[in-house]
Amino acid sequence: MTTGNSAGTGAVGTVPPPTEIERALSAAVGAGSADAAVELLARTRLYVLVARLHADIPGWTAPLPTIRDEATRRTCVPVLTQGMLPPWHPEWVFREVGLGELARTWPYDVRRLAVNHGTPHAAMVDARPGRLKAWRKAAERLGGPEQGVLLTDSGGPLHGPLAHGLALGAHLAVTNGLIWNRLGAAYEDYAADRARLRRPWGIQHRAEYRDRLASLMKNQLVGRVQEAVLRTRHTLAVRRGRTPAREEWAEAVGRAFTARDADDRALAERSLHHIALYEDKLRADGALAPDGRVDTLAAFDLGRAVNVVRLALGARYTDPYEAEQDVLRLGELARSAYSSWPDFSLGYLMARLVHRAEDDGPEAAEATYRQSLAEHRTLTQDPAGPYRNIAWS
Repeated sequence: MTTGNSAGTGAVGTVPPPTEIERALSAAVGAGSADAAVELLARTRLYVLVARLHADIPGWTAPLPTIRDEATRRTCVPVLTQGMLPPWHPEWVFREVGLGELARTWPYDVRRLAVNHGTPHAAMVDARPGRLKAWRKAAERLGGPEQGVLLTDSGGPLHGPLAHGLALGAHLAVTNGLIWNRLGAAYEDYAADRARLRRPWGIQHRAEYRDRLASLMKNQLVGRVQEAVLRTRHTLAVRRGRTPAREEWAEAVGRAFTARDADDRALAERSLHHIALYEDKLRADGALAPDGRVDTLAAFDLGRAVNVVRLALGARYTDPYEAEQDVLRLGELARSAYSSWPDFSLGYLMARLVHRAEDDGPEAAEATYRQSLAEHRTLTQDPAGPYRNIAWS
């Protein structure tokens, strides 16, 4: 395994790696450990460049691209890690390829994998038949890219309004192991971005995207009954100068829903129960202050909206300038609804929990609770995390 610039030899460059992925790859390369590099690549999203014209052909997958490394005169398959994807282009997109897929579809006459070729964070990896078997085993054993990790692009927005807006979507970025602070060529990859917009969002073209984003900006998708239940408590708290007891809250909700149909009344009762349940759990786990409460679930729509913008950019339903303006607008909306990052984060995870409990029951939501609490702690407690480094207002 060799490293460095386009020549594929020499020491790793002095340019700081954009994410932890490239830092770890540089460390494996510097130690001369081919096995460590393979282990890392098996847990990493790798990308190949594809013409959008080809990517749009139904049922057809372009073969792996090849390049010639002039220094070694070897033919290689070039791939990029997340942090090294180039800027957005309307006609060039990226396809994610795992190490196992690379091994299965590898060109028979190519013997090198060129990771981040032509950059200071390049590595040339042995791809002879014996090594391809090791790739497949590593991919099967490790199960693909890491999820539940915070990935920050050191060259992306780290402070200011754009970073603030992008950080609203950090929960889902952590869930999926994707970079949180990037508006770029891909969110996951071109095909996956378009598929995620089709389901669950029902978005198959630009007009549908703009319509759905407008709904998210108005908090129309988070749940009108759940929001009404929280709004009732908030109104009562402002009137009385204190957080009402659960019995007082339940009575006020009953009065507010008297004229509603039976389904809404039943949903309101269940929502109140679930909100109270998870607030108690969050207090017990130290994530919510003893006298704290969640007043709105707007964070769920706003956080998801940031990810819908990023998906639409990857799907080529929007462009970088428009996407940036939308993210900035979402940041403004979040600042008007919440007073701090912890409040926003708790609103986001509460919505996630209430909906999961409503759909599948509190028992099924327990795993979601543990995952959501872990992500909340990562974002609010990690010294390098966005919620510790970006001013709320």
